Order: sequence, then C-alpha cells, then structure tokens
Amino acid sequence: MAPPDGTARRGTRTGRTRRGTLLPALLAAGALVAAFAVPAAAATAEHAPAAAPRSAPAAHTPAGHPAGHPAPVLADKPYMGWSSWSLESTNFPGVNPSGSESWLTEAHVKQQADVVAKKLKSHGYEYINVDAGWIGGFDSYGRPLPNTTAFPDGMKGLADYVHAKGLKFGAYLAVGLYFDAYNDGKSPIHGAPGCTTKDIVYPDLRKTSGWDNVSYQMDFSSPCAAKYIDSVADELASWGVDFLKVDGVGPGSGQGDAAHDNIPDVQAWHSALQRAGRPIQLTLSWSLSHDKADVWKQNANGWRVDTDVECYCDTLVTWNNSVKQRWNDVVPWIDDAGPGHWNNLDSLDVGVGVMDGVNDVERQSYATLWAIEAAPLYTGDDLTKLDAYGLKLLTNDEVIAVDQAGNPARPVSQATDQQVWYARDADGGYTVALFNLGGGYADVTADFGDLGISGKAAVRDLWSHKNLGTSKGSFTDNLPPHGSRLLHLTPRATGGAPGVPLAVHGTASTAGSVSLAWDAVTTGKAPVTGYDVYAGGHKATTTSGTTATVTGLSAGTGYTFTVVAHDAKGRRSAPSKAVPVTTPAAGGRVPYEAEAPGNTLGGNASVGDCSACSGGKKVGNLGSGGSVAFTQVNAPKDGTYLLTLDYLDGSSGRTIVVTSGRTSFKLPLPGSNDNNWGLPHSVTVPVHLAAGANTVSFGNPADYASDIDRITV
Repeated sequence: MAPPDGTARRGTRTGRTRRGTLLPALLAAGALVAAFAVPAAAATAEHAPAAAPRSAPAAHTPAGHPAGHPAPVLADKPYMGWSSWSLESTNFPGVNPSGSESWLTEAHVKQQADVVAKKLKSHGYEYINVDAGWIGGFDSYGRPLPNTTAFPDGMKGLADYVHAKGLKFGAYLAVGLYFDAYNDGKSPIHGAPGCTTKDIVYPDLRKTSGWDNVSYQMDFSSPCAAKYIDSVADELASWGVDFLKVDGVGPGSGQGDAAHDNIPDVQAWHSALQRAGRPIQLTLSWSLSHDKADVWKQNANGWRVDTDVECYCDTLVTWNNSVKQRWNDVVPWIDDAGPGHWNNLDSLDVGVGVMDGVNDVERQSYATLWAIEAAPLYTGDDLTKLDAYGLKLLTNDEVIAVDQAGNPARPVSQATDQQVWYARDADGGYTVALFNLGGGYADVTADFGDLGISGKAAVRDLWSHKNLGTSKGSFTDNLPPHGSRLLHLTPRATGGAPGVPLAVHGTASTAGSVSLAWDAVTTGKAPVTGYDVYAGGHKATTTSGTTATVTGLSAGTGYTFTVVAHDAKGRRSAPSKAVPVTTPAAGGRVPYEAEAPGNTLGGNASVGDCSACSGGKKVGNLGSGGSVAFTQVNAPKDGTYLLTLDYLDGSSGRTIVVTSGRTSFKLPLPGSNDNNWGLPHSVTVPVHLAAGANTVSFGNPADYASDIDRITV
C-alpha cells in the first residue's frame, strides 16, 4: 500500500503497524499523508476540454474497439512493467535524499522508461506506473493536479513520452475524496451543473481509506458522487493514462466498518473507466478482503492480496518483511484469478542485488512464485542499476511464459516448509515449483502420485533452460534455505484418457457419511462428463461435479476414498491418490470450545469475549509462545478424522501449528484483511487421533497465530 500524496512526507514508518507492535492484527496500516493544495488557476493547461457524452459501460472490455469486431478482454494476461513505489519508499542511501517520496520526479520516471524500452520491452514489459507522490494540488473542480516542480511537463507530457517509447502509462489515486479536494464543499463538479463537493460526501465528513487521514468517504446515494468520479476518469483519459491503481480500499486495507466500505467507489470507478474513451486497467490496493472477491472480479482487473512487499528499510524488501508471507496469503485467491482480473502480489524487486535486500537464491524463489501464480510482473527496482543476474531473472522468457499462460499454481501441501506447487496445463503437462522455505538445506520431493502422473515424465528446468532427462515416481532436489526449482514435467502419453483427479480431500463427515471435493479435470481428448467415487475400492457414487457425499457408511470406521474421471466415450482416468477418513462415533461429530475449563492455556494465551463465537468466548494471544491444548478430544478408534477449526483473523492471515500426539503440521489460515477479530471463519483438515482421549494443541513458536473459537471432530 503506497500512501497518498501530501505534505506529511514519509521517511519513517509513521502510522504503520506490523506483527509485534501495538496492533499485531494488522500486517501494515500505511503512513498517513495529507494532500496540499495549489491555486486552481495553476494547472488549467493540464486539462483537456470537456469529454464527449458518455455511453453505458461493458464489463471489462476496452472502450473504442472497432465496430463489428469482438471486443478484446482488458487485462487478458497479467500485466508487466515497472512501478515507482519501491524506490519512493526505501531508505537505501542516496535514493530519497530529501525524505520519503523525494525520488519521484519526471526525470527519474523517464530514465526508468528508457531502460524498459531498451532492455525489457521485447520480453513483454510495457507499463510505467507512477505511484503516490505525484499530486501537487487540486483544480477548481476538485480534480488532482501534478506537482509541477517534480513534473514540469505535467502528467500528459510524461504520458506522451512513455507512449512514444511504445509503452503504457499508469497513475495512482487514494480511494475517496482527498481532504484538500473538498475545499469546504464549495468546488463545483465538472460536467455536473448544480453539484459541488459538499454533495458528494457524507455530512459528517467521515474519513475513509486504510490510512484514515487522507480522504472523506463519498456518498454514492447522491448522483453527484458518480459524476465526480466520471470527471476524474475523463481527466486521466485526457492525459493518456492506461492504468489506474486505487489504494486504501476496504473492506480490506486493515479496515472493515461502514465508513471504510468502498465497494460503491470501486463500482463507480469501473463504470467511469469503461466510458472514458480509452482502455484503462483498474487495480485495487491493499490487502483486499477475500469475502468480497466476487465484487472485485466484477469491477476490477486486479487486486492486491497482501500488504506492501516493501520493507521501509535500508533496502527495497527483505525476505521476512514481507516476501515470504505471499506463499500463504495468495492461496485463498488462487481460483479467483483469470483473464480480466489477476491476483497482484506487489512489486517484483529482484533486479538489483545490492538494493533488493534478498540474496540470489531468494531472488529466484521470489520471481518463481510470482510467475507460477500468474501475478502481474512489475519490478520496482532502479533499472539504471540492473545487475547481470537481475536482468537474467527478469528476462527469462520460459519463466515469463509460465506467468503469461495465466494458470495459477496451487500447493500440494503447506504442512511443512518444504513445498511443491503445481499447475496442470491443458496439454497434460505440468508446471512444478519446488520450494524450501525453511532456514537450512533440505530435500524437496515432487511425488508424481500427488500430481496424477503414473510412470515416467520428462523434466525441464525453466530457469537454466536445460532438459534434465526423465524421472519415474518422483523428482527430488536438495535446496538451500529459501531456495527453489522451477520445472516443466511432460508425462508419457495416456492415450487420450482424462487426467487424474487431483487434490481430493474430505470436507465433512457424519457417523454415516463423508463429503469430498477435488479439482476439476481439464485434460484429455474430450471433456470430462463425470466422476466415480470409490470407498474401500467399491464404487459408492457418481457425480457430474467436483463434490460428492458418500452415504451408508458405518460409524467409527476407517475408509479410503478415490476418485476416477470419465468422458463421454467411456475413457477413464487412473484413480486419484487415496484419501483416508475415519467416520466419527454413532453420536456424530463433537464440538469442543477453546475456552473450556479442562483445556490448557500456555504462554500469553487468554480467554476473551466474542459475541459471534460459539459460547460467546474465544482464545486469543496465540503464537509466539501462546497456545491452547484441547485435552479431551475423543475418538472411537485409531484413524484419520476430519477436524473443523473455527478461528478468527482480521489480518491477511497467520499460520498456526497443529499438534496431535506425535504429529505436528503447519496450517496457514486465511485472514479477512479487515481488522475484524470478532467474526469466525472455518477450515476443515485431517488429523490423526488415537482411540480414546487425545490432546490436540494449537500455537506457533515462531510467529503470531489466529484466535480460536472451537474445534469440531
């Protein structure tokens, strides 16, 4: 999250909160900056004449495409380019000599555009995005104007320069109405006779945005508010803007109450940009709430899933603050990415080793995750200082092709720091990444059974452009701390049979039933028409979807489930990997409250009130020594049971460590990004229990963990 423009410059992390600070629920809250005004007459040359009448918008299609031709999808692939914020926010010696954001000048942006045009454009990089810091005031209609000291040619002049290089130009705004644009409610709205800035905000001048001292919340029950957004969109279009980042958006950005509900803003921006007369991508920032993913998909071309990647320190980023968190925070969003709207992981700062703040091994892993997640590839490095290794990372066309294919990968498991992520291609091949997220050397193994590969597969290393021969059953590499490999696997031909169903997992159970889900199969010569579900080797049910409930089971009994895909010609896949589930006792699953007297609290863990929680209580202050142990979890026999965890997390997500008997595993929990620590969410995971009473504990010795309401087993 970049802060908005203004006078309160940001040389320190003023107003920011991170793990371990007063409000550990938030990963970051952003520096607080207020915009300063210049006389309205100072920039009338920056504005074009009033735009032509607007037409109705179409969903995610550029305006002005030729009649009779299919409209292209805006953002059909993840965008690639460069953005200014990493350099604006760093304390790297000499970059911001006059304080935070002082790096941002027209001359510096032009230098970056020159390098993109010369060295990166041929590999697909095209956007030059100016982030916070460009606004110098507002005109008589409340529309933003550039700081003419830093941008003597204005935004249009800079956009013209960028366009002349064959590149595209991006700009930044904070959500809501900037304080100084309000002008005591007296400024008229351009193109909306009778409307003033007083008409477009709430009478109590409630504040909005993630920083909470930047802008007023706009009241879209007044048609004047949408007219104002239209006027700014027309202004941006007249300058030649191709991309707009709207920052501090809620629900998300650490905010979730009514004053920070910016869904109407996002909808107004979507409509305004659709009618602005040129294709303009819209991306939302920062840490958007996944609870509103459908709204973001309908109205934006992308959204940030996490806080800033920048560390606000003497480098651009560090591994711990906050590159590594992306491996967890992107997971809930994987299925939301696709043509027209992408999961944004923030800047890819891997081009200048001395400034980046991550070592070469980490730089490769950083770039690998961005590529396999089909995230926008935009670097924030000073491209005039690119080193040879950084240029190699940014211009590896095989890796870029993975990103541009738009097929996000998912983890096989995140139970340990040694992880395998995969994406199955339509042709039956696989993109596979191996990651060692731990602090020491470790083997990481891609088990072909987890990927649905039987027999041999040809292996190619995409970073080194080398064929590694064939492997059977698995591929293993010993990786350094934070290391990675990026591979393409080509299995032997299957004769056109459907691909094997992957990620089969239990979602619910009763004494007499087990519910399952899996990923849809999209490989094979013909579309899959259905799936057969087997229990203990016997066909139990058939479904055309990717979920099923197997009934008629016995209580307290262990079963193994597999799934087979079939097509209209009767061709069948090999069975999925077997999934063990033991049904609960005849009485069904049992809930256990975290605050129950028999449980054991460790460290700083404590019971707190929670009106939406079962029993009205929860256990918080978990992690970093805080833990809760459920001491009387009963099981009718040894087996693998489905445990549902009801937890609370208003951050972008935290990892909890689950321990049952001698088995321990990591469980990343998605957060709501809205600072709401009073609304439970649920996940269901398999745990091994012994017959009789068990102790199941939750904590995290190395980091903060989510609060817990209860478990049900």
